[in-house]
Amino acid sequence: MSLRLRPTMLSDLDWVASVERDGANLPFITPWERTQHEGAIRFPDSRHFIVEEGDELARIGFVILQGCRNPNSSVELKRLVLQPKGRGLGRAAVRQLKAMAFTQLRAHRFWLDVKALNIRALKLYQSEGFVEEGRLRESVRVTIDGADGYDSLVVMSLLDREYQARVALGLESA
Repeated sequence: MSLRLRPTMLSDLDWVASVERDGANLPFITPWERTQHEGAIRFPDSRHFIVEEGDELARIGFVILQGCRNPNSSVELKRLVLQPKGRGLGRAAVRQLKAMAFTQLRAHRFWLDVKALNIRALKLYQSEGFVEEGRLRESVRVTIDGADGYDSLVVMSLLDREYQARVALGLESA
């Protein structure tokens, strides 16, 4: 499957907002205001990408990286939102993002946080080598189907030496 990451344009932001607010994605993220997305496009420390699939380069999601100029070489996968689910597109995107973080951005640490209720994403990140560092207990408010409560954030990371070990084992194509 061919995925391409291209820089997000301001003209993409209405589409980005619609993907973010889609009912399939909303329980797992905290949507941003348009100005936050504009900042991520313009600010040199961030990278904001549209994920495109296939020969026709259909938009299927978006990605935000932060800390791209972090003096500690710690790059954050701030957001990965894809529309089609269950087709392996998330795994393909995560692999491209790991390669970008460790080769182009020269990260020492590539990290993220994910809501504990997002079991599918947790399993994906674990299977892709990310290690759980800890949990921020009941740190985000969640409203799903009229139920109001809190969820925990799971902080996970992958270090450059762990990534390189996965490359040596043939688990990554760097």
